[in-house]
Amino acid sequence: MLWSLLKILVFVAIIAVLAFGAGILMETAGGVQITVAGTEYTLGALQSVLALGVLVLVVWLFFKLLALLIATLKFLNGDETAISRYFDKGREQKGYQALSDGLMALASGEGRLALAKAARAARYLEKPELTDLLTAQAAEMVGDTKKAAEAYKRLLGNQNTRFVGVRGIMKQKLSDGDTDTALQLAEKALALRPKHEEVQDTLLQLQARAEDWAGARKTLSTKLKTGTLPRDVFKRRDAVLALSASRAVADEDATLEQREQAIEANRLSPDLVPAAAMAARAYLAQGKKRNAIKVLKKAWEAQPHPDLAHAFAEVEPDETPAQRVKRFEQLARLNPHDDETRLVMAELLIVAEDFPEARRTLGDLVERAPDARVLTLMAAIEKGEGAEDAVIQGWLARALSAPRGPQWVCSNCNHIHAEWAPVCEHCTSFDTLSWTRPETPELASATAAHMLPLITGAVGANAVVVAQATTEDIPDAELVEGESDETAALDGEQQAVDKTGADSP
Repeated sequence: MLWSLLKILVFVAIIAVLAFGAGILMETAGGVQITVAGTEYTLGALQSVLALGVLVLVVWLFFKLLALLIATLKFLNGDETAISRYFDKGREQKGYQALSDGLMALASGEGRLALAKAARAARYLEKPELTDLLTAQAAEMVGDTKKAAEAYKRLLGNQNTRFVGVRGIMKQKLSDGDTDTALQLAEKALALRPKHEEVQDTLLQLQARAEDWAGARKTLSTKLKTGTLPRDVFKRRDAVLALSASRAVADEDATLEQREQAIEANRLSPDLVPAAAMAARAYLAQGKKRNAIKVLKKAWEAQPHPDLAHAFAEVEPDETPAQRVKRFEQLARLNPHDDETRLVMAELLIVAEDFPEARRTLGDLVERAPDARVLTLMAAIEKGEGAEDAVIQGWLARALSAPRGPQWVCSNCNHIHAEWAPVCEHCTSFDTLSWTRPETPELASATAAHMLPLITGAVGANAVVVAQATTEDIPDAELVEGESDETAALDGEQQAVDKTGADSP
């Protein structure tokens, strides 16, 4: 209200000033004389002022028309002018609208519509970093990999979009199965964006699949430095990589560097079972039994495992069964209630022919966790105590359909592996294997054959021969005429138990 009143007062004041000025000019004597073509024109004071105003207006209009004429000529010549900017603004609005529609179509899953909108946006906009990216993603959605690859290659020419282009082509190569090219592209992408977590993980997985353990450890260090990996996980995976680099340490021609890598892997992650077993063998190769025992005890305390028991048996390969039972009590005291501890001690007691103590050692495993290994040991105990064949075959019959027990299982795809590996052979995931009971029972288990050398007291080359001989007995049991397949399988298990008793010292 007050603002409206103020505006009215100002307007009235301006009118009053103009009227007052016009009155003064009308009363003022004199004027301006103008001679044009011999004709003299005399203007009064007020007329002179009005004529000056009209002259100023005409001059202003003249310069404006002149500027418009010059701009038109420049526009026709292709130069940037206000006219060209006016038309460009319209094109830009159409381009951004098409880009927006394309993004909405992409989010809605309409790949072909997104491609059409991307092409329209490319005609109106000079923003290839936006339109090419939309084109590539829309082409991938509709399955046009060739068009997507062309768009990603165009993105390589701009320094700001180079990473996007490299990453896009890398993912295409991965989907095509060209892991060698994908590995090279992943290295370039990481060089462009060292903190990109997805590229770090992809490169690490590809290097692990290619067994480039040195490169994988370098990538793992980059993940630690950029904060994308906790330090405890880093130490575990660094140990896995160091262990993978020393897988040949069990060979006779293993180099000193490989043995040192196995020892380093155990130092980085003492609870990593394969690292502990290989480090112990490395120490044994150097004649350092005390160090090997220390490594195995520490790992057994964290997680008892058959591989650790075998390595512990190799410390004294020529001892008697009774001596072995006594020495293994060192491990049993570290983790006495673990199922693996009880199984190993029961096997050793069977070899020492102390069958009642073996039965007591198994305890409630037969009722609580009756896997094939436990039931086979019960059959061996019954055999050693002189039980009838029907009782022995009853235990073996249960073992045929029982779960196989703990195995190396991939936590990502639940694939079961016969032995530990840094990369899952099924889904190629890195460091996903853990020693656990499979969610779905597997058809066969190598645990019984794997532990047989420990039972018989044989290690080294003899262990392999005994294990192969036993495992060959079970599946190759010949069918007697008139017997069923199940009876033949039971006979095979019976032969395994008999052979175990025959080979015992």
